[in-house]
Amino acid sequence: MAYKDEQLYEEKVFKDPVHRYVHVRDLVIWDLIGTAEFQRLRRIKQLGTAYVTFHGAEHSRFNHSLGVYEIVRRILFNFEGRADWNKDERLLSLCAALLHDLGHGPFSHSFEKVFKLDHEDFTKKIILGDTEINQILRKVEPGFPQKVADVINKTYEDKLVVSMISSQIDADRMDYLQRDAYFTGVSYGHFDMERILRVMRPIEDQVVIKASGMHAVEDYIMSRYQMYWQVYFHPVSRSAEVILSKILHRAKDLYQKDYAFSLEPTHFLSIFAGKVTVKDYLRLDESIVLYYFQMWQEETDPILRDLCRRFMNRNLFKYIEFNPNLQLKESRELTRLFTEVGIDPAYYLVVDSSSDLPYDFYRPGEEGERLPINLLMPNQELEELSRQSDIVESISGKKRTDHKLYFPLDFVQTLPDDNPKKARIEVLLGLRKE
Repeated sequence: MAYKDEQLYEEKVFKDPVHRYVHVRDLVIWDLIGTAEFQRLRRIKQLGTAYVTFHGAEHSRFNHSLGVYEIVRRILFNFEGRADWNKDERLLSLCAALLHDLGHGPFSHSFEKVFKLDHEDFTKKIILGDTEINQILRKVEPGFPQKVADVINKTYEDKLVVSMISSQIDADRMDYLQRDAYFTGVSYGHFDMERILRVMRPIEDQVVIKASGMHAVEDYIMSRYQMYWQVYFHPVSRSAEVILSKILHRAKDLYQKDYAFSLEPTHFLSIFAGKVTVKDYLRLDESIVLYYFQMWQEETDPILRDLCRRFMNRNLFKYIEFNPNLQLKESRELTRLFTEVGIDPAYYLVVDSSSDLPYDFYRPGEEGERLPINLLMPNQELEELSRQSDIVESISGKKRTDHKLYFPLDFVQTLPDDNPKKARIEVLLGLRKE
């Protein structure tokens, strides 16, 4: 029997708080889970700094990846025997679902922004490079790693396979909304996934939804909207993320200035130099990063020391609502005043912006165009979701953006009361009236 067809003697199951069980019968999937690269995901939090706000949010990319695999497994079970589904794509779909987040780094998005890295690029490099993952995928067939990478990269020729893992209603979103809601303890992310899976249909190059399941999809869209604004963009979590980003910026800046670290940032050196390899990247996880932050609390550089202490001890920046377009003059004045009183605005005065587009219809030719969610009507015609749903139509194509100005309140409060600049800073920050 070919390796790609081999099954475990007994089905393996993972107990899961969201899906109850994650079922594994394919030897390929079991072998992939056991690789060093996949096990590393246990040490990468799914929600980055959100645990400082929601203390239960300690779950990992490992949890989530298994969940996405399980949802795709259930989708494919429902697709069996349908004319538009090519059963030969089954194992490819399962592998891509399992490995779609393989390249995430510690504190994922903050890390990527600071060092100009791309987790999707590293996912591809891990799958195609000299790794345990690659060795297993090549046993399926020599070109199989490239196929998996293409699905994750959204360039695979069979768009139906891609749409299950990356679309506006995919297994990735369906898992993280429910999983993140469960671990943060909120109710926003819950929707009737079982109903959605039952009404999913494979049509040519996409997954569509039977019209009778429209209300379950409406619930899913609104759950996503609420999760982004109540959890993912929570201003306290963003404060921790701002400090995290500034720590990484400061460490890189000090390295470039030949600062003598008490603890040499060995694991960061290739990243600071812009020459990071896959091997270097895989050595980094959140336990490593937090170790450096813990030790850097004793560094001689006052900014790095202070920022690390803030992050490790949850002494976060305060924030105010801020409109960068209307408050440009105030921002410039605050920057000047912070500099004059000895507070470095590059690290202690930060505008952070978050934006989300909960659902969009297809706009041909536009950058970042998104394929819509299509409903399969009783007459077998396809209708774009927002044309049938007043709820979805009301939020379609509407991008919402939120801006906050973050600053260290304790630094401002410890300025001498007789310093007139303190009073002006407090007025600009809304801490006192003029």
